Amino acid sequence: MTYLQLVNSVLRRLRENEVDTVPETSYSVLIGDFVNDAKQLAEDSHSWSALRTSIEFNTVDGTSIYALTGAGQDVEVREAMNITSKGVLSASNRSRMNKRYKIDTPLSSSPTEFAFTGTDANGDITVQVYPQPDNIYTLFFDAFVRQVDLTADADVLKIPFNPVLQIALGMALRERGETGGQSAAEQFALADSSLSDAVAFDANKYSEDTTFMAV
Repeated sequence: MTYLQLVNSVLRRLRENEVDTVPETSYSVLIGDFVNDAKQLAEDSHSWSALRTSIEFNTVDGTSIYALTGAGQDVEVREAMNITSKGVLSASNRSRMNKRYKIDTPLSSSPTEFAFTGTDANGDITVQVYPQPDNIYTLFFDAFVRQVDLTADADVLKIPFNPVLQIALGMALRERGETGGQSAAEQFALADSSLSDAVAFDANKYSEDTTFMAV
């Protein structure tokens, strides 16, 4: 479902006029904000298969820090491997990396560990690997990358649309403060049920990825 379709779906349920483009009115812009807020809540509740991606890059001799290009800052790494050496990259931490690279004399060899270190100039998260590469190694990261906010009318939501729609509607009802008809609390209960159903269905695709947190 597109950004515009989501916004109009919420507007219809509020008995408001639909729009031809999301920025058409100040209220449709507000509903668009609710859609993106709802999208983020839904994305944070589960590791959706639609957000799963592979990031692969080659190391450079003597360089230890690399960007996960295209991942942005909101990424969840599920598995990392050194394809060249046919081994798993274990998750480490920045404190350990600082000690190895700034106090100790770092080893130079095939990487066996990684740790998040920050972001690059493009806003993509960076990782530092250890030992420091002494050659070209192909590293692979299996990750879940959150979709950027929907901005254009034709932007397509990647995760199931119904939980996002129901959560956004609940936010709109709460903002309006209406007491007649369906309350925000009732709507959020429906949204929670919709999200649970969508998570259960999606989790069957990857049985190991069943983490769920209700909104």
